[in-house]
Amino acid sequence: MKKFFTKKIIIIRLQWILLISILIPIILIIAADYTIEKSTDAFVYSDTTNIPHNKTALLLGTAKLLKSGYINHYYQNRITAAVMLYKAKKIDYIVISGDNSVKDYNEPEDMQNDLIRQGVPADKIFLDYAGFRTFDSVVRMNKIFGQTSFTVISQEFHNRRAIYIAQQKGLKAVGFNADDVSVSYGFKTQVREKLARVDVFVDLLNRTEPKFLGDPIEIK
Repeated sequence: MKKFFTKKIIIIRLQWILLISILIPIILIIAADYTIEKSTDAFVYSDTTNIPHNKTALLLGTAKLLKSGYINHYYQNRITAAVMLYKAKKIDYIVISGDNSVKDYNEPEDMQNDLIRQGVPADKIFLDYAGFRTFDSVVRMNKIFGQTSFTVISQEFHNRRAIYIAQQKGLKAVGFNADDVSVSYGFKTQVREKLARVDVFVDLLNRTEPKFLGDPIEIK
């Protein structure tokens, strides 16, 4: 009888450990998501009418093409949003921050070429080749490009995360929301976003720095 109760207690403890190991990540995801959403409500815009003017915009990079070879709608919509904002005279310069970690993959230059094709002057564009993560892009916007106030251009969910990082670094940022994609098209991205929001707090707690910094670049 004693062995039976001992075994039962062990099983109950294991069940509690399993339950807690499942609940803690869920609670962290919900808490991170709520905090970022609540903190950025007043700083995201979906039209050019009311968004305040900033000297410089931070255009967050992404791949131009999917593995299938088709155009990435996230990319296409961000280019459209950046052009709209520039032509509405709500920004004067654009810093394109993206990944250029390998020779044949260059997010900033792809975006630069498409912006120029749509009428943004080349001398109004600056490239940040070390924007490997959103966290890096935001911090480098200040430490490399000297900006303390700027407009982030990406989809709304992405803008909110970038704005929150900026807030925690003592920077002023607003977001101009590029059109989002369909639920089915963007499902994996939305799942990754929930996890990325938890990573923001890990970075802040660990006082993480960008992978690369470098010499300052002046935006006149």
